[in-house]
Amino acid sequence: MGFKKLLTSKKALLLFAASMLLGSQQLMAQAVAQGTITAGTPDSMASSGMWTGVLYYVLLGLVACFCIAILGKILKVYDLTLTMQGKKPINWNSFMAVLCLVFLIVGLYGAYWSLTVQGSMTLPKSASAHGVDIDSMFNLTSALTLIVFVITQVLLFGFLFFYRASDKRKAYFLPHNNTIEKVWTIIPAIVLTVLVVFGFFTWQSVENSTNMKGDINIDVTGHQFAWELRYPGPDGKLGQLDYRLTTGLNKLGIDYKDRNSYDDLQADTLVLPVNKSIRLNIHAQDVIHSVFMPHFRLQQNAVPGLPTYFKFVPTVTTNQMRSETNNPKFEYLLYCNKICGGIHYNMQKVVRVVSESEYQDWIAKQKPYLTDQLKQQLKVAAAKSSAGSLSSNKLALNN
Repeated sequence: MGFKKLLTSKKALLLFAASMLLGSQQLMAQAVAQGTITAGTPDSMASSGMWTGVLYYVLLGLVACFCIAILGKILKVYDLTLTMQGKKPINWNSFMAVLCLVFLIVGLYGAYWSLTVQGSMTLPKSASAHGVDIDSMFNLTSALTLIVFVITQVLLFGFLFFYRASDKRKAYFLPHNNTIEKVWTIIPAIVLTVLVVFGFFTWQSVENSTNMKGDINIDVTGHQFAWELRYPGPDGKLGQLDYRLTTGLNKLGIDYKDRNSYDDLQADTLVLPVNKSIRLNIHAQDVIHSVFMPHFRLQQNAVPGLPTYFKFVPTVTTNQMRSETNNPKFEYLLYCNKICGGIHYNMQKVVRVVSESEYQDWIAKQKPYLTDQLKQQLKVAAAKSSAGSLSSNKLALNN
């Protein structure tokens, strides 16, 4: 009967689901760390190993639950035995109070461990001007919430321990106190107001992507599963895009009716001059992607049909970061922060921050998007077009 109740218990089902989730996470983490799941592993073998591991953790969780249940039954039998012998039974209030104190100590140590061990895994200092403000906002919020966390947990479990039920005193019920209610309402309201206002002005400055004279505009276009980069040529202006013009050769759909398109450049690496204002024009061709450059504290969604923008100033060159991290192979990376499909992990681009002179040398070596093949395609299209919509482009390309 008890086993039947266990099977129909919502708590038991919730515990089973949590065990499954924990087991899956632990298994995948171990598989990645040990390299047990590789590209050459057959799907059936990988799947079999995964679910065997999940089942192991589920069974382990169930065994732990049964052990705790058995221990509880033993204590209950022991308590009844003491009562039958006329002895003083177990003081469950004190027992639970001690457990609360132990939980508090273990929990605070766990928080300390997380801050010291996992905290050392955080990113190095921001490599962008606005990132300093983002980090300040994050650090302030973390410090305030940490203080509140420690105070509330100590008070909660401390009260449970020191003011546990006892035959020697009565509990005092406080139905209402205006002073206490004012304190716990006004203080959090002030703290939250400071955080919200500080965050609002910080975010407003970070998200200001207005195009100004001197900005270097760079197109970043995401598709499954790669990033495409387009730089302006000597005229400093990018040509217009039209998705209806997308072909195998014109993969971005660049509109060559716009003369600013003729000198646009393509690149395989996102190279940026240090201490210069960079404006990313972000596009997506199929599903939602997300431009994510963690060292620059930069993330902006790439939405099909809705261009987005992000403006920032890189402040630390790649060579400087290599020196600071003591990693000669260090590279900034551009990731996709949306799970956009099966090869989502492949959406990475190297981002390199260099000096102004290095940038000018690099940009001079980049090839134009308007290749000879694309010129030929445009001429053919113009010749076949009865409306002559591309004839002006054809003449311009021949000049």
